[in-house]
Amino acid sequence: MPDPSGELRFDPLTREWVNIVGHRQARPNLPASGCPFCVGGLEAPEPYEVRWFPNRWPALAPGDPVDLEGAVRAGATMVPAVGACEVVLFSPLHGESLATLSHAQVRKVVDLWAERTRALLARREIEYVLVFENRGREVGATIDHPHGQIYGYPFVPPAPAREAEVARAHGCAVCAEILEESAQRTRVVARHGDWTAWVPYASGYAYGLRIAPGTHLGSIDDLDDSSRDDLAAVLVDVLARYDRLWAGATAADRFPYLLWFHQAPAAGGDEWHVHAHVAPPLRAPGVARYVASGEVGSGTLSNPVEPEAAAQALRDA
Repeated sequence: MPDPSGELRFDPLTREWVNIVGHRQARPNLPASGCPFCVGGLEAPEPYEVRWFPNRWPALAPGDPVDLEGAVRAGATMVPAVGACEVVLFSPLHGESLATLSHAQVRKVVDLWAERTRALLARREIEYVLVFENRGREVGATIDHPHGQIYGYPFVPPAPAREAEVARAHGCAVCAEILEESAQRTRVVARHGDWTAWVPYASGYAYGLRIAPGTHLGSIDDLDDSSRDDLAAVLVDVLARYDRLWAGATAADRFPYLLWFHQAPAAGGDEWHVHAHVAPPLRAPGVARYVASGEVGSGTLSNPVEPEAAAQALRDA
């Protein structure tokens, strides 16, 4: 295993931390032989239903807690990149995905997400837990076996931190959006119990989705049995719609996407409402939706697909 040491460097222009992990440059793109996630493989020597294990090429590694605010006050520009990077295997079946697994199997995945969120937030060096999945070669996933990852950060990253700032200043935007979308129904794609999936009114991504429970809860670990069942159901539903969206077209059989959950940090707070974002990298069959200089440079995304049209297409799928 490589040296997991990395460093967080402070950018004075944005006053944000950037993770420098040079050792990950040498990580392999594809397994040399076989699938390491199948039963009997390198990372799954014994039979399993769902499984987690530490990433061999971590962007964050266990260590002593770091006082980031104190480091900035002291003029430090670099601190150790402490935290956690874990891989979560969704199923022992190589050819499946969250879109094709049974509801019962995805519920096991949800329970494991909750368990790892709780366990990681109990560690003194971790302040925030990001649960996510990269599906498809188009977004850099190099192993086709159904899996995702979990990162434990020593700080609240900028994206969820901005959402929390908005909630503190203006009230919970997720609660308000669910009420508005449920009333209009134009952009709602699916509902399962307490959970709703919709294309956001101001979606920055073609066919992007937001998925959230109507009940204001902070984290995946806060969900009760019924809400975890609903989350599993809505994930199976909407992710399968992506696979059917351009069925028979030139796109790959498995629709690629980025999926991540925003949830409450270790410090908690009423401003947090657990929800998922789904960001597909395609805007048409076989046509990539590139994020170009004007978008990266300005921080303003430009979506070529009207959210209402995207929602209709996903409903029809």
